[in-house]
Amino acid sequence: MKAEKIREMSEAELEIQIHDLESQIWKLRFQSATGQTEGLGKIRGLRRDIARSKTILRERESKQSHGG
Repeated sequence: MKAEKIREMSEAELEIQIHDLESQIWKLRFQSATGQTEGLGKIRGLRRDIARSKTILRERESKQSHGG
């Protein structure tokens, strides 16, 4: 997911998205452990999406705390 699209989301939507992405990663890891892998590239992409979302949330929090 692009950072532009993530920046358009509200904080509540970002929190929900992060939770959904984390549950998807958990499911993929479980599938990997049972030998039903979809591919490790998908896990990498999900981890990056989570990182982008968390970064944008932190940027917003720091702007609010610094009076922005």
